[in-house]
Amino acid sequence: MPVLPTPGFNLQPNAQQVALQTNYITNFDFLNQYLPDTYEKEFERYGNRTVSSFLRMVGAEMPSNSDMIKWTEQGRLHTKYTNCNANTAAGADNATITVNDVLIPTPTAGTKPIAIRVGQTINVSDNATGASNKAIVTAVNTTTGVIDVSYYEGAGQAFALGSTVTIFIYGSEFKKGTNGMVGSLEADDDIFSNSPIILKDKYAVNGSDMAQIGWVEVTTENGATGYLWYLKSEHETRLRFDDYLETSMIEAVPAAPLSGAVGLGFKGSEGVFYAVGTRGNVFGGGIPSNMGDFDTIIQRLDKQGAIEENVLFLNRAFSLNVDDILASQNSYGANGTSYGLFDNDKDMALNLGFTGFRRGSYDFYKSDWKYLNDPTMRGGLPTGAAAVGTVTGMLVPAGSTTVYDQVLGKNAKRPFLHVRYRATEAENRRYKTWITGSAGGAATSDLDAMEVNFLSERAVCTLGANNFFLFRYGA
Repeated sequence: MPVLPTPGFNLQPNAQQVALQTNYITNFDFLNQYLPDTYEKEFERYGNRTVSSFLRMVGAEMPSNSDMIKWTEQGRLHTKYTNCNANTAAGADNATITVNDVLIPTPTAGTKPIAIRVGQTINVSDNATGASNKAIVTAVNTTTGVIDVSYYEGAGQAFALGSTVTIFIYGSEFKKGTNGMVGSLEADDDIFSNSPIILKDKYAVNGSDMAQIGWVEVTTENGATGYLWYLKSEHETRLRFDDYLETSMIEAVPAAPLSGAVGLGFKGSEGVFYAVGTRGNVFGGGIPSNMGDFDTIIQRLDKQGAIEENVLFLNRAFSLNVDDILASQNSYGANGTSYGLFDNDKDMALNLGFTGFRRGSYDFYKSDWKYLNDPTMRGGLPTGAAAVGTVTGMLVPAGSTTVYDQVLGKNAKRPFLHVRYRATEAENRRYKTWITGSAGGAATSDLDAMEVNFLSERAVCTLGANNFFLFRYGA
């Protein structure tokens, strides 16, 4: 039987600094001699309401003192060209091939800087049929991108004129007593950057309300308790701001040229979802339905950094689906369900959950991501194939990577995900909080109130985004 929509869950927090009918006892009829029994302490019906912890689990925080954070990531060691045209008929011993997928933009106008040199040996294969040849390069034209090759096979070229072929270099061969290789190759590095954004929040309460005590003892997730309602509101503002520090790093996007935000002077930032969605890998089916889908993911990881240990941060539907996929791999014993290492027998509770699995040479550890389950955040978004853009999970590589830090001027080990906040010896903007006004111990102005201000300036750096996987519906 489906879960009924009512009664449902409350999505609006009670963040006012005044006494409300829902917060305090309102039955003060002195003609009624029977007083109700009251629970003095409020009941925490939603448990821990915060959604932050993801970046604390997988990343680190470190200072930065610039408006721009730049880093360099290694390019490929070997080069493959997948869009080349065969200009010679099948059976030819010597041929010309045009390389179309060259570096864009080219360093010099009118040139095609292909990484193929005379004397190198290459593998040439037809993209449609797989027919292939081994050949030696005899000439390279860096203006037109055309190379001359001579095939090693006696039957000559194995594919037809006009075929689209793939080329990769596997070695070289030179005759005795000849000169060395002509030309050299420069390291292929990719430079990435991100800009920090400034986050702010504030809580205010007037001096008169600070002198009023409530009837209900309040508490918050950080352990603050008492009968002063404004203290609860201040602590909840702080907790809400803490959540925003993380969710903004996950959801932020850079402001596009000519966008409304740019017109108003805002620049945005590259959040984790944006970085992985543009520079990483995306599983567009939302939730993998079987082990074959995970095999496809593994095959893509093989083509990327091949990080063996990975953590899957998933929403509830994805997590349960992984449990079902893993459970289906079991043959089910004659006397009941058995899940290998769990060693479930008839006298113990049946454990239907899995914390991870190993497939091929990859280890996947599974963790529920509260941010994707919370109904006030992404947990309340539509699901299914029609819910284009709904994120169901993310695969994050474990460990750290080596990058060239443009600020430090040297190679440094960094977690794949980490936060950079603005800081110098004179100003630290990691997490600033200060009190203004004339109430609550503050004496900065004649305002009869206490204002608690919050500020942070930060950006998230997603290193090696090609090792991440974003699971969502749609491309």
